Amino acid sequence: MSRLQVVSGKGGTGKTTVAAALALALATEGKRTLLVEVEGRQGIAQLFETEALPYEERKIAVAPGGGEVYALAIDPELALLDYLQMFYKLGSAGRALKKLGAIDFATTIAPGVRDVLLTGKACEAVRRKDKAGRFVYDYVVMDAPPTGRITRFLNVNDEVAGLARIGPIHNQAQAVMRVLKSPETAVHLVTLLEEMPVQETADGIAELRAARLPVGRVIVNMVRPRLLDAADLDLARTVPHSDLARSLSAAGLGGAHHGRPAERLVAPLLAQADEYAERYALEHEQRAALGELGLPLHELPLLAEGMDLAGLYELATELRKQGTT
Repeated sequence: MSRLQVVSGKGGTGKTTVAAALALALATEGKRTLLVEVEGRQGIAQLFETEALPYEERKIAVAPGGGEVYALAIDPELALLDYLQMFYKLGSAGRALKKLGAIDFATTIAPGVRDVLLTGKACEAVRRKDKAGRFVYDYVVMDAPPTGRITRFLNVNDEVAGLARIGPIHNQAQAVMRVLKSPETAVHLVTLLEEMPVQETADGIAELRAARLPVGRVIVNMVRPRLLDAADLDLARTVPHSDLARSLSAAGLGGAHHGRPAERLVAPLLAQADEYAERYALEHEQRAALGELGLPLHELPLLAEGMDLAGLYELATELRKQGTT
């Protein structure tokens, strides 16, 4: 298993939910995972029903078997102060730069600096060891930017290493890329069974492969239950309306005591069946397109009760059942 699990996906596909469920799944049986947020949305805190995350690693959940999930919301400004202290020992001078607004300038204006800091902080957590020489975290899961930005986000250190030929910046960028372009990392793409997310997933995978970044799995999120199969749909299209009306009446649906004859229920039911058939065909087509990508494919169900902490644990269990951990 790759120790850095990067989760990306088109906006609206639920990538933060999948990242959180994956962190829980990986922490099962006594493991320790760190769930990293890089977009400043506090989505992790909302999912785990906790207060907003500070710029520090904080335990937010316990997994089955005694494992632990920690979380970190990376603040680019504070990460830059850490960076300046680590490599240049600026100390109070770094804090003075923050007061002058130089830190904010560097993280919002200077090209690529923000992404360098975010990826660098995550990779530092991957490499960190305790005094006994053991990794502090068994796994680091990153809730990463959307598919359209993921390749540039992960590859920015390559550009920085090329610009800064020597010195600590060059060395840091190279160290980060040694993690990101190795088997230690896997980039997973979250999608829905819809045309646009599937196409963006395919494009994202092509870009990641072109940049020689390690692609992991495709996770289809919010999959609706399969109510009818192809044979049932064919039957719905061919059954005589009168037969269907009689069956409804025999089942106690419709009739005078309901104030609505069974015959009047037939057309709405068949319209729903047609709508379901259209969606069924589309989902079948998108599954086939995802299958052609040549990657492990997993599906997570749409939770009827909506997403809450119990649902997150349910998705984590499903991920483990499907062999993603």
